[in-house]
Amino acid sequence: MSLIAVNKALPARTRRWVTLASFGLPILLWCLVSYVPFIWHPMVEITAPGGVSYFREGMLVDKPLFAREFENMAEQGKGLPEGNPANPVYLPAPHEVATAFYTAFTTEPARRSEKWLHESLWSSIQVIFWGFVLSSVIGIPLGILAGTYHFFSRLIEPFIEFFRYLPAPAFGALSVAILGIYQAPKIAIIFIGTFFQQVLVVANTTRKLDPSLLEAAQTLGAGNRSMLFRVVVPGILPDLYRDTRILLGWAWTYLIVAELIGTSSGITWFITQQARYKNFDNVFAAIIMIGILGLTIDLLLAWLGRRLFPWQQGK
Repeated sequence: MSLIAVNKALPARTRRWVTLASFGLPILLWCLVSYVPFIWHPMVEITAPGGVSYFREGMLVDKPLFAREFENMAEQGKGLPEGNPANPVYLPAPHEVATAFYTAFTTEPARRSEKWLHESLWSSIQVIFWGFVLSSVIGIPLGILAGTYHFFSRLIEPFIEFFRYLPAPAFGALSVAILGIYQAPKIAIIFIGTFFQQVLVVANTTRKLDPSLLEAAQTLGAGNRSMLFRVVVPGILPDLYRDTRILLGWAWTYLIVAELIGTSSGITWFITQQARYKNFDNVFAAIIMIGILGLTIDLLLAWLGRRLFPWQQGK
C-alpha cells in the first residue's frame, strides 16, 4: 500500500517506524556531520604544533589558517604542524552530549555561582507551572463566557485582540519594577504570553459546540446557568483539554525570555553559564532536556486525556 494517501491512516507498525524516523533522521544527520570528516569539518584540532609558536595541542584553528602555517613551516624547513579535522567548539558530537546528560546530574558544578542541572530545571518548572495555572484559572472562564454570550464577547475580545499583539518581553522592566527581581516577574511574563491567546482560543472552541445541543436544552426549558454548566462546559471539555495542552507548549516558548528578567535563574541561567565557559556539550544537553521534559509532559497529558475522554478516541 502507498505510505502517502489522502485521509488514510497508516498501519500501526508503519506508524511506529515513521515516528522513530522523525527522531532518527535528525540524529543520523548530526552523527554524519560529527563523525564523517569529509562532510563538514571546517576546523583542525592540533595534535602537534610543530614549528608554529602559537599553536597548542588540542587547539582548534580554521583549515585555511592551518594550511597557510603548514606551507610556511615547510618553506622554512621547520617542524610541520599536525592535526585532525574537527568541528567548531559549539557543535559537540552526540557522544559528548550524551556524556553531559549524565555528568550534569552527577558532577558538582565547578563554580559556586553555578547550580546543578536538576536545580535549574526545578526552578524553571515552577515558573512554568504557576504562570500557566494563573493564566488558565482566569483565561479559561473568560474564554467560555466570551464564546457563549455575545455580550461578554463584545466586552472582552476587542481589548484582548489588541493586547495579544503586544510582545510579552516588552513588559519585563515593568514586571520587575512592580513585582521585584525574583520569580514573580518571570511568572508574569509566562502569564502575559499565554493568557490573551488562551482567552481567544477557548472562546473559539466554545463557539464550535454543536448548536443542536443548545437548541435541545432550550426546548427542555434550561436557563442560562443550566445551559452554561450542564451543556456548554461538558460539551467543550475534551476540546478544551486539547487546547490547554497546546497552550502549555506556548508557555514553554516564553521560558527563556522570562528567565532573563530580574535575577538569573533556572535552565536559562544554566545554559548561559555553560556557554560562557564554552561547555557546549552541557548547553546542548540542557536544551535537549527542555524538549524531553516538554514532550514527556505532553505525552502524559495525552494519556490522561484518553482516560478522561475515552469516547473521543475514535475522532
